Amino acid sequence: MRLRSKPVLCNYYVTYRCNAKCSFCDIWEKPSPYITLEDVAQNLHDLKRLGVQVIDFTGGEPLLHRQIDQMLGMAHDMGFITTLTTNGMLYPKLAERLKGKIDMLHFSLDSAHKEVHDTGRGVACYDFVMESIQVAKWLGERPDILFTVFRHNLDQLEEVYRTITQPNKLMLIINPAFEYNDVAVGEQLTEEELDYLTAFGKRKGVYLNEGFVQLRRDGGNRVADPVCKAASTTLVISPENELVLPCYHLGTKSFPIQGKLAELYLSQEVEELKQLEGRLPACEGCTINCYMQPSFAVEINKYFWKALPSTLKYNLSKGTWKRLLNG
Repeated sequence: MRLRSKPVLCNYYVTYRCNAKCSFCDIWEKPSPYITLEDVAQNLHDLKRLGVQVIDFTGGEPLLHRQIDQMLGMAHDMGFITTLTTNGMLYPKLAERLKGKIDMLHFSLDSAHKEVHDTGRGVACYDFVMESIQVAKWLGERPDILFTVFRHNLDQLEEVYRTITQPNKLMLIINPAFEYNDVAVGEQLTEEELDYLTAFGKRKGVYLNEGFVQLRRDGGNRVADPVCKAASTTLVISPENELVLPCYHLGTKSFPIQGKLAELYLSQEVEELKQLEGRLPACEGCTINCYMQPSFAVEINKYFWKALPSTLKYNLSKGTWKRLLNG
């Protein structure tokens, strides 16, 4: 049973440029412009009309955009839940300008050891993450640590939890790695390793969407009976100010927005592409977290019930449920 027909989330790519070279990502390889403040202002009004509640300002590295604080402030003032994930390299410099504008601030950290984390990210950013934690806490912010889990760093979870997130009273978000296009993320987690994640996710101060785990146990999305609702739950806006469908990672078509996002999203041509969500050949076996999370939230099925406890746990901890009710 479908609970909600309106989109929930906008993944707003402010640029594809990045100051890191993560081995499990190919976005940084793309040439890219930066979005304009004028387009953001127009699109935010249309996103509000469409019913979107959460804006994820993403990239690339979103803090490379010189007006990112203004965009976040605009979205936050309009009642959107704002979220941003950063490698931390620019956060200490921009922290005061960002204060109070990000509801869900995530610092990426994949190991408790500097050399391991920096090797995976292709740049020396571990020390910046450590500094960012202290700066954010000093400003009264409540950041999270986003830990992208692979087989090769699974053994690092315990130390990150024990020495970094718990002492600093931070939420540890477990983000299972996912494959897409030709990006290699190594061997998939075994059943035993998924069991370990499930148990770890029940700890205090840890967020793991158990729907992600169940989807991996089931072999990912099935085109014959898709769980993915990417196009109907999520709008993807590119740095070129285009609407990308049915999702960014597997997007097959882009539409210039030209100041008419709401009309475009509701058009017949876009509606036809929405019907292909989760049904394209490339969708078979997909486990891309950023589209599955909103998909789990809009339809009652086993993934909805698997995801619900952790979603409630996180939103109660962060207090974002209050803004969602007000919105």
